[in-house]
Amino acid sequence: MKLVSGVLFLLISLQASAGNGVSVMGGEGNADTRYTGISWQWDMTQRWFTDGNWEVAGFWEINLSHWKRDNDNATENHSLTEVGITPVFRLQSKSPVLSGLTPYVELGIGAHLLSNTEMDGRNLSTSFQFGEHLGIGVMFGKGNSFDLGYRLHHLSNAGIKQPNDGITFHVVRFGYRYQ
Repeated sequence: MKLVSGVLFLLISLQASAGNGVSVMGGEGNADTRYTGISWQWDMTQRWFTDGNWEVAGFWEINLSHWKRDNDNATENHSLTEVGITPVFRLQSKSPVLSGLTPYVELGIGAHLLSNTEMDGRNLSTSFQFGEHLGIGVMFGKGNSFDLGYRLHHLSNAGIKQPNDGITFHVVRFGYRYQ
């Protein structure tokens, strides 16, 4: 937790030099694995399908997360660190729809590196993993500065090496966009 707090402080302090936002994430995955993380976002300048009230926007996301499984009987590693980079694409309303809330649906597919390939008997085989997520959420506040969402986040090595146990997380994300 100290590492996550330190990196969050670093990312917020660097916001003047680069990036458009920061977020914190938490959730749980299969095998009672807890997920905590932070991410930093950079907006893509291109927008797609801009006719009408909806558009597709995108951003690059770099994340640092920690996975932990509490297992008093474990003789093996029961935590690991993940670093990833993911392009994220959002189908979002161009303006608030309900009481100042701007809804979105998002999809991201990226590359991730793990500090360990095993955790409490789960064998991920490779440090390199593909990560994809499907998410929903709302942006709100002045200029849509705040973002609250849910992600179904899956990581696996896509069969590069066996076994390929993979892992899926249910993640809640809270973000802040710099103005």
